[in-house]
Amino acid sequence: MEDDTVEEMYEATTNSIDDLGPGPDSTMFRSEEMVLCQLFVQPEAAYVSMYELGEAGIAQFRDLNPHVNDFQRRYVSEVRRCSEMERKLRWVSGELPEPPPPPKHSPRVLTPREINILEERIDYIESEIQEITRNAQNLKTDYLALIELKLLIEKTQTFFQDHSAHRKISASVQVYNNEGAIGHLGFIAGVVATPRVASFERMLWRISHGNIFFKQAQIDQPLKDPVTGHELQKTVFVVFFHGEQIKLRVKKVCHGFQATLYPCPATYKEQQEMIAGIGSRIKDLEMVLEQTEQHRRLVLANIGRDISTWMVAVRKEKAIYHTLNMFSMDIVKKCLIAECWVPRQDLHILQKALDNGVKASGSPIPSILHHVPTREVPPTFNRTNKFTRGFQTLIDSYGIASYREVNPALYTIITFPFLFAVMFGDMGHGLIITIFAATLVINERNFAKKKTDNEIWNIFFGGRYIMLLMGIFSIYTGLIYNDLFSKSLNVFGSSWKNVYDLDTLTNRSNFDLDPAVAYTQTPYPLGLDPAWQFAANNIIFLNSFKMKLSIIFGVIHMAFGVTLSVVNFNFFKKTELILLQYVPQILFLLLLFWYLCILMFIKWFMYSAIATDPALGTSCAPSVLIIFINMMLLKPAETAPPCRTFMFDGQDAIQKAFLAIAFLCVPVMLFGKPVYQIIAAKKKKQSQQGVESGEIEPSEDDGGLSEVLITQAIHTIEYVLGTVSHTASYLRLWALSLAHAQLSAVLWQRVLRMGLSGGSPVNAIMLYVIFAVWAFFTLAILVLMEGLSAFLHTLRLHWVEFMSKFYDGQGYSFFPFSFSAILENDEEEVPAKPNGRPPE
Repeated sequence: MEDDTVEEMYEATTNSIDDLGPGPDSTMFRSEEMVLCQLFVQPEAAYVSMYELGEAGIAQFRDLNPHVNDFQRRYVSEVRRCSEMERKLRWVSGELPEPPPPPKHSPRVLTPREINILEERIDYIESEIQEITRNAQNLKTDYLALIELKLLIEKTQTFFQDHSAHRKISASVQVYNNEGAIGHLGFIAGVVATPRVASFERMLWRISHGNIFFKQAQIDQPLKDPVTGHELQKTVFVVFFHGEQIKLRVKKVCHGFQATLYPCPATYKEQQEMIAGIGSRIKDLEMVLEQTEQHRRLVLANIGRDISTWMVAVRKEKAIYHTLNMFSMDIVKKCLIAECWVPRQDLHILQKALDNGVKASGSPIPSILHHVPTREVPPTFNRTNKFTRGFQTLIDSYGIASYREVNPALYTIITFPFLFAVMFGDMGHGLIITIFAATLVINERNFAKKKTDNEIWNIFFGGRYIMLLMGIFSIYTGLIYNDLFSKSLNVFGSSWKNVYDLDTLTNRSNFDLDPAVAYTQTPYPLGLDPAWQFAANNIIFLNSFKMKLSIIFGVIHMAFGVTLSVVNFNFFKKTELILLQYVPQILFLLLLFWYLCILMFIKWFMYSAIATDPALGTSCAPSVLIIFINMMLLKPAETAPPCRTFMFDGQDAIQKAFLAIAFLCVPVMLFGKPVYQIIAAKKKKQSQQGVESGEIEPSEDDGGLSEVLITQAIHTIEYVLGTVSHTASYLRLWALSLAHAQLSAVLWQRVLRMGLSGGSPVNAIMLYVIFAVWAFFTLAILVLMEGLSAFLHTLRLHWVEFMSKFYDGQGYSFFPFSFSAILENDEEEVPAKPNGRPPE
């Protein structure tokens, strides 16, 4: 009966999954469509199925046992077993003399028998290496003791041969309990750490009340600690004393200061015999130590070839059982139940993994995949590749996109490097960034294999494609600005002619360019004319040009952001917001600030230095900013004849109409959405009451209505004031571009020009030094610091000015069960969001 029930469930749920149909193709336009699935898996088939899902990395599992302690779950013993194996492998890898090679690719899952064999082998390897290490430490301890004893005897020979000591210590010599006795005086010899000698001697003096004779000699060569391998500085000492009571006190002090005592003969002959014996023992011990170290290296070398592969296998098994602990157990049907979020496009991979698990286990009962309808917000998953991953990271750093809303990363691929290049426009500096980024891209496979903890390098390598586009766009804008390390290129020939005589050209470096006299009325084919390089009014011209371009680019960028909100409204079936929110917002933006941009174009086309009408000459060209301010303040302009008050006929009426419509858009933005929601809520309530009883219940939406009004008021004020401030914020494009160009010019004129002036051999030598200084400041200030500044300003323009017009960013990331992610972040816990639910 149970098998028949399971078969019926399998057929029904398989049909329900098939009814979902194939998912849409992957696109960066919005996040993937997610499906909440329920899995019924037989315990014997679960391991293989989870292995394939871990390799695919498509499912984010939810914890169905949130209130169960970690130590009370089904597979806690397996997780502990894997943790113990991982601990042992980490210890073994720490003993390796060099990093192990990368793991070998394993195309199949290990069977339980193979895991048991691996565990036994890891246990044997650990015990073997521990035994080898312990033996080596014992041998090194003995070797250190022999070396210390040899040095002690050599040093004490000088003590006993000292004439002043010989006069104090006379007559016969006897050996007593490994201490020497010279007449009625005894002595103790040993070795103590050099930093403790002063306090050691002082303590001996105190406990004996000055009734000892202390001699010391520092060991010149540093010794090695047998356990840690650190260098040790030690000193040989001999303490002469009188009486057994003082001898006991001296021994206690030596024990307290961790001094090592050695037997030392008092006669020269015995000392020589002991040194000879110690020398032969040292040679034998060195040979044994060398053989032990060779054996240890051989064992570790054999282990090192496979330890990375074993570590990967153990981590995968641990991750599988960790995820299986999230499953709940159906006692009746004797199967594991799991819930997971899966991209709709990858449902066939999930079904295939379940089928392969059943096939590998030989179970007659199939695993069941069932779609669970839910109102819960799914996680956000944007499928990326190595090119788009960096741009998606920039967007996710601001906030994870809400489920299925428009993804700004697609447009950031073009707008981000372009706005960066507007501020960083220089062909030379852009070429440096392009070469650096191209090097990272070309050698990305080799760099990716070299794992490093250097955060700066990881940031540069992760954003290599962003830097590549930034460099290419910077070369393009540098071509438009005609700027190469602050110098201009005369490729097509200047469109300006020389109107100055020879004396003026010789005595002056900057010249005023009067378009009425010197301009040939033929535009330069590409970018700025190189003649502006020598113009005295160069800064005035570039300031006006770049400032107007910044406003134009800014308004277009913001209008595009506002327009993207229409895509969200259509997708989420909120078409009423197109009229109540998008239309007033775009009208407010275009009628005021795009009109300002139109005035700039009109000014460029209408007014000329060679105009026959004096009212259209350069002296009568009005300030666009003043016109805009007068328009906002409804203030008439003051002009003197023959100049006109307005640029074209009917301008005053058009401006007043635009201003009136823009101000009428504000109450629509403020009250449109709340009023619509009130009307829609009343209609919904009336229809429900008419169907049920017809009785009118007291309203409970007053609090919700006030909250909607307050929220909408905040959004309206933010948009109206933000439109003004955001437009002004785009002036940073002009400011940073001007600063970058001026810094480049200062470096050229004040540094490199010094080396290029003069023709003596000394100047030729100085040119190398000056060029190195110029190159250093160019890379450090103009490329690195200015590049970082332009990058941060571009990031702000996207996060605040662009994305605030349409981006909600209230989602949570999709963290699938993936072996690749687990192996990359081996120090972190397996699931980043263990419950698979949206944050509360």
